[in-house]
Amino acid sequence: MTKNTWNKRTTLVHGGARRSQYGEVSEAIFLTQGFVYDSAEAAEQRFQSLGEDEFIYARYGNPTVRMFENRLSQIVGYEDGFACTSGMAAVSGALTALLKAGDHVVAARALFGSCLYVLEDVLGRFGVKITLVDGTDNAAWEEAITEETALVFLESISNPMLEVVDLRQVVKVAHAKGALVVVDDAMATPIFSYSAACGADLCVISTTKHVDGQGRMLGGMICGSKDLIRGPIEAYMKHTGGAMNPFTAWVQLKSMDTMDLRVRAQAASVLKIAEALDGHPKLNSVRYPQLPSHPQHDIAMAQGESGGTVLAFEVKGGKEACFKLLNALEIFTISNNFADSKSIVTHPATTTHQRLPQDQKDILGISDGAVRLSVGLEDADDLIADLMQALDQI
Repeated sequence: MTKNTWNKRTTLVHGGARRSQYGEVSEAIFLTQGFVYDSAEAAEQRFQSLGEDEFIYARYGNPTVRMFENRLSQIVGYEDGFACTSGMAAVSGALTALLKAGDHVVAARALFGSCLYVLEDVLGRFGVKITLVDGTDNAAWEEAITEETALVFLESISNPMLEVVDLRQVVKVAHAKGALVVVDDAMATPIFSYSAACGADLCVISTTKHVDGQGRMLGGMICGSKDLIRGPIEAYMKHTGGAMNPFTAWVQLKSMDTMDLRVRAQAASVLKIAEALDGHPKLNSVRYPQLPSHPQHDIAMAQGESGGTVLAFEVKGGKEACFKLLNALEIFTISNNFADSKSIVTHPATTTHQRLPQDQKDILGISDGAVRLSVGLEDADDLIADLMQALDQI
């Protein structure tokens, strides 16, 4: 066996590892902002051309951060990666590094609120033209993507209502027109990511979620080809200060040892919970890609191994009933994050997506009765019992 044939669980423990002269077992953390050179000539040479294991300044690169970049990019199937301060730093960095005034972007309308803000308010203000489409409609993508389109952006599984895009078809249409495809994989998880397999040019990950997965610190990663990552992405990120700090990289690097175990356990639990809730008389619907009732079930199962660690459902009775449910839960924590080791419940209409106009919420299915559940590492039967007793109190 070689490193290139390792399975994910092995790569998560050993991928990209570097050892100092001391031969440490656990990866070292290099808390330094700068590096020294043996001579003035060596400094000049390093600024002209960096070797694979050479560094200049922490904003440009760091041994601990580089281990993290190498390991996570291997997991999601890309050649290289650039680690960022947060998931949104990765999203905004990837888009801004690749776009200029006058460029045209086609994006799925089902996007996280902050992503919509970056596209419409920030990039729109600087002359980037944005077209939003129904991500589940292949014909809409084909009509919107033209020879003028520079970039296509979407969430592989949308937050919070879990729409699934036919990614292979979108990539095919975009590449035929010469456009790059950037995919936000937060909901799909790094373990079950299929962006690389479907041909997307860049994959953006919020490492705050499943990588750290324990509610401790923010982080993000942009993964893609070495040409894109060490070209326009690195150039933009290192000059604008969006690089991940070494302590975050070290903590999240150590979290990766257990990520496969954690995410697979969470995915098994969320499916069990979705099946238990499906058809409940106090719910209008339950949304999870592995349920046969999901509108894009066949596409989801053809593309990925799992539907991730999050489900959504709609409570009969709207906001009042939802709030009763949330307040009655004993194990689930009311918060706005997801992909944590602790199970979290969110009311998107009044929190994460509250800034959207009502007509946009209606289009996306974010009703006053919509609830997002992020399933953690607790016992699935305990979580089901908690949900059932809370539903009884509506």
